[in-house]
Amino acid sequence: MRADDQPPSTLAPSLAALFVRFLTFGLLAWGGPVAQIAMIRRVLVDEQRWLSPARFNRLLAVYQILPGPEAHELCVHLGMMKRGRIGGFLAGLGFMLPGLVLMLGLAWLYSRLDLARPPFAALLLGVQVGVIALIVRAIHRIGEHVLVDRWLWAIAIASAAATLVGVSFWIILPAAGAVYWLVSSRRFAVAAAVIVVAVLIAVLTDRPTIVAAPAAGAASGTVGLALLFAAGLKAGLLTFGGAYTAIPFVRDDAVGRGWVSDGQFLDGLALSGIIPAPLIIFATFVGFLAGGLAGALAITAGVFLPAFAFTLLFFDRLERVVDDQRIHRLLEGVAAGVIGLIVATAIDLGLTVAGGAPSLPVAVAIFAGALAILYLWRSALNVVAVIALSALAGLLASALFDEPPRTTASHSVSTIAGDSLAQSTGGGESGIRTHGELAPTAVFKTAALNHSAISPMNAH
Repeated sequence: MRADDQPPSTLAPSLAALFVRFLTFGLLAWGGPVAQIAMIRRVLVDEQRWLSPARFNRLLAVYQILPGPEAHELCVHLGMMKRGRIGGFLAGLGFMLPGLVLMLGLAWLYSRLDLARPPFAALLLGVQVGVIALIVRAIHRIGEHVLVDRWLWAIAIASAAATLVGVSFWIILPAAGAVYWLVSSRRFAVAAAVIVVAVLIAVLTDRPTIVAAPAAGAASGTVGLALLFAAGLKAGLLTFGGAYTAIPFVRDDAVGRGWVSDGQFLDGLALSGIIPAPLIIFATFVGFLAGGLAGALAITAGVFLPAFAFTLLFFDRLERVVDDQRIHRLLEGVAAGVIGLIVATAIDLGLTVAGGAPSLPVAVAIFAGALAILYLWRSALNVVAVIALSALAGLLASALFDEPPRTTASHSVSTIAGDSLAQSTGGGESGIRTHGELAPTAVFKTAALNHSAISPMNAH
């Protein structure tokens, strides 16, 4: 009998053994969700036969449709399958704990280093260019699976365009889901009406962009815990298609409200790519800079709450619910809309990075090299390699040009939803304070195109 044909094992590990098993997965969670899921499948399906390959594939398909990091959601489901809800909680906690602890340590160290010094600034210049390449590659990879017909392509393009002119994603995503559901049912007139209503709502709710200094809470590292939790919850509920899809939602609050700069946001993304963890753990970094340890835990709890809740509350109903084709179509439309949001975010971040680069041709060369590695080298280590090599390239470029990355006291931080911009002003350096101390000024505090008060992305 082949291993694939053997019946699933009915042995249930102890709670302690279950936690250690998934803690081990968390310690080895390198290479992003594909590598993480492959590791879980190899150990629990092929070797220990917790469930059949067919059921594992079915569960994976369910969690790929639902929002949240699918590798983490699979861990919660598998833990609950063996030891009930407490088992699901321990499995999910074990998988995320190593990355959480590592990110907290890195965020603490980051907040205490003088990153404005040329060596650090040059390293982070290269890293941030490399992160833009990672986002572009993720857009392509996710888009291949999501944009499977012309309607989804149209929704993604329209969503990107709407985002770039400042339309809120709370308008874009419901409209995207409803339109695709309707056109799939060939109800074109109703779909057109939904589009008209969405445009009218966008126009009626449009308001002049407000330029303000970072909030007092951000300046002291004490952004409200409820606000941070809500920001994480929003990202966790809207993360369709992988952790990269959380980027526009976390950035909307973190950068848009002045908690962190775009440079710091990109640094957090880079750090999340070099530790064994779900990539969405970059939200922990944002929370730490905005609200210290409590803020980091609050935003992390919000991000991961949906991943726990979907399974712990709807464990035996998920497969039946997602079999409903109407829900499929609705979620596929939302996912296409999210792709559009990520494209707009990548454009805005790319302009910001270009504005801070001492040499645009060098930044473009680093970007092209990073993108080439991601496309040509199919390895679980390619993300780590891109970040390391981009950092080295930034350092070498700084030495060759003998010019540090530009930093200014004035910088533009646009939001995806077209909400208020946060901008630091004045003659001296500014920075995010953490635990009452002045944290390092982020490398990029330059507007994407100039030092004007309003970013081009949000100018109307």
